[in-house]
Amino acid sequence: MKNRVETENELQASAPTQERWTIVDGHRVRYLCGGSGPALVLVHGLLGYSFSWRYALPALAEKATIYAVDMPGAGFSDRPPNLDCCFRAQAERLLRFLDSVGVISCDLLGTSHGGAVAMMTAALAPERVRSLVLVAPVNPWSAHGKRLAPLLSHALVSTLILRLGPCMEVAHDLALRRLYSDRKRIRPATLEGYSAPLRIPGAFEYGLGVVRSWNSDLRALESALPHIAHIPTLLLWGSEDTAVNPMSADQLCRQFKDCRIEIFHGVGHLPYEEVSEAFNSSVLKFLSGICQELS
Repeated sequence: MKNRVETENELQASAPTQERWTIVDGHRVRYLCGGSGPALVLVHGLLGYSFSWRYALPALAEKATIYAVDMPGAGFSDRPPNLDCCFRAQAERLLRFLDSVGVISCDLLGTSHGGAVAMMTAALAPERVRSLVLVAPVNPWSAHGKRLAPLLSHALVSTLILRLGPCMEVAHDLALRRLYSDRKRIRPATLEGYSAPLRIPGAFEYGLGVVRSWNSDLRALESALPHIAHIPTLLLWGSEDTAVNPMSADQLCRQFKDCRIEIFHGVGHLPYEEVSEAFNSSVLKFLSGICQELS
């Protein structure tokens, strides 16, 4: 199995970005930065980190200045103890990350749980978000997770997960495989790359912290959506997504005044991995339209 250095070397070789670090709330936060043009901030999902965007970074960096962050508690960023992982707390931290790297306004691209954090971030500071690109974002109209989250956050279950520690890496790999519609599209080193941060102490506390407030977070997000209804939004989904129900896309789209939906047929929860070229084309076309509208 590859170590972090080997994984990171592959990542750096495949994308025109540099690994950088900043300080947020007294803790080190890792991010990848590169490219030129308007700021585009990428927010990973629950099982991911900046590694998730390795096939998107080369294309997106040609048209934007990329900031692909490892959210505090995830990836190779610090893992502060007792971290508040509710949507609002994470959104507030993301805004402080933007402050720390000097980004005043940006386009915001978030996937899955990161899509929910992106929406909450926009609700807290709508003047700082030019547009939203949401990839199968967690939302109040998808029932997936609403029953599972209370189970995972139960004291006995969470204690068991933390004690199992490294053994959970196998379960993590199985969960990732289920996110693909066609597992033949899982490219070499993918599972190893996603698993690399799990060997850092405190890796599983982040995920448990997220699910702990899951259902109350969804209610808070629904209440926040009217504050971002004016922001141009692109929704991207795989038709075979088993993590966030594609049927929820229409209801979420109706919360925005200027929103379009694109469905990738025969694709699962990770279109930026399964059909990276089509995904990149859709994002770039949308962002190009936003730039033309603002010019």
